[in-house]
Amino acid sequence: MSSSGPTQHVPVLAEEVVAWLRPAAGATIVDGTLGGGGHTRLLAQAVGPAGRVLALDRDSAAVDAAKSQFGDLPINPLHGNFADLPEVLAELGIAAVDGILLDLGLSSDQLADEGRGFSFHSSGPLDLRFDPSVGEPAWKLLERLSEEHLAEIIFRHGEERYSRRIARCIVARRRDAPVKTSQTLAELVRAAVPRSRHDRIDPATRTFQALRIAVNDELKWLEVALRRLPDCLRPGGRMVVISFHSLEDRLVKQAFRSDEQLDVLTRRPVRASDAEVAANPRARSAKLRAAVRTES
Repeated sequence: MSSSGPTQHVPVLAEEVVAWLRPAAGATIVDGTLGGGGHTRLLAQAVGPAGRVLALDRDSAAVDAAKSQFGDLPINPLHGNFADLPEVLAELGIAAVDGILLDLGLSSDQLADEGRGFSFHSSGPLDLRFDPSVGEPAWKLLERLSEEHLAEIIFRHGEERYSRRIARCIVARRRDAPVKTSQTLAELVRAAVPRSRHDRIDPATRTFQALRIAVNDELKWLEVALRRLPDCLRPGGRMVVISFHSLEDRLVKQAFRSDEQLDVLTRRPVRASDAEVAANPRARSAKLRAAVRTES
């Protein structure tokens, strides 16, 4: 995604986000995962000129793009990790906010960026980092880790039953040449994983998910955020999280239920309608959970 190009992203569960977050005119809302800015725009329109939307993202490209896309809407794009929200608010002199949104999915803009490697079809480097200035790219991980460690990552973060077979193929391949592109890795995984003709997802999906989680420390930062962010809400303020796989959803469910400051609003996760899934297939796996900060 260029800093000036138009976004390709279609936000998932957009109507549901607004319905559960209830952004009122004049409210201060945090979108902790700016991405393509679809949710951010809707929230800014809801809070109006007297309100404010603080939009954070670890991806500096998303922040740069947002600065030129929102016109006069009350949006403040900020480069940062949503887990650091307490520090961000302290720096801005904001005591508490009225709502927090986290959409944990990838944006279409990230998938379309050849230089990032999020797409299975990318011939660019297998990077997978949200913030390219932090940590190491995924291809370096594949170069240095042992077969056992790779298998553990793919199994734990991807819930991939063929993790050992995939790791074995990666190690065998790198003896001849590094696995440096997304396309190369995807082809390796597809060759290693048996596939039923009824499978709806690409066999490489779980391996890419596992590596992306590993290089970005996604589950660690989500756990930290789920502990810290309720403190940033005013009494009656709401928090909405959209997850895309069971590892994330489990963390959100447990955190919401165990935090004494929160009352859970969604007894079961909210899912996309059939119509939305038909229009945007990536909404199929989205699960929305919401909670409200108690008055005490």
